[in-house]
Amino acid sequence: MRVLAVDPGLTRCGVAVVQGGTGRQVSCVAVDVVRTPVEAALATRLLAISDAVESWLDLHKPDVVAVERVFSQYNVRTAMGTAQAGGVVALAAARRGLPVEFHTPSEVKAAVTGSGRADKAQVTVMVTRLLGLAEAPKPADAADALALGICHIWRAPLRSRLAAAEAQAAELARKHRARLTAAARAKGR
Repeated sequence: MRVLAVDPGLTRCGVAVVQGGTGRQVSCVAVDVVRTPVEAALATRLLAISDAVESWLDLHKPDVVAVERVFSQYNVRTAMGTAQAGGVVALAAARRGLPVEFHTPSEVKAAVTGSGRADKAQVTVMVTRLLGLAEAPKPADAADALALGICHIWRAPLRSRLAAAEAQAAELARKHRARLTAAARAKGR
């Protein structure tokens, strides 16, 4: 599985492509940070992010796009910008028919460090180790995008099995209700 992982942000938007192998094997294909000037208009900044993501989608041909979900931030303005950047990424993926999955920051941290409360330094250290990188990715937005890609690769199989089990349970429940309804009708004759 090849994942384009995006840690959205207006000023710095981390982008990474992570490849998953057998078991928990992961490797870094590419990583970068898209930067937009603070003084630029919002639409211009979103366009720059969109253009960069489109380029990454064309170049790396991922199977899925993973985006960090805006979970909660104290600064509403920052949260809005982050959400808008994430929306641009989701739209670019949807235009190509690619599935988009969202993961919370604590989910990503827990996947790569074992703790949903890990700090950025811990995430960077684990990402560097897990991917066998010669040096730590910088800035933190790059490491966060890589962590997101790892998280998605490790959690996607479980999510797929869970969704399949839920669908199977819903179908069994539907069939059971239909049998009960038919039995009640037959009894009423």
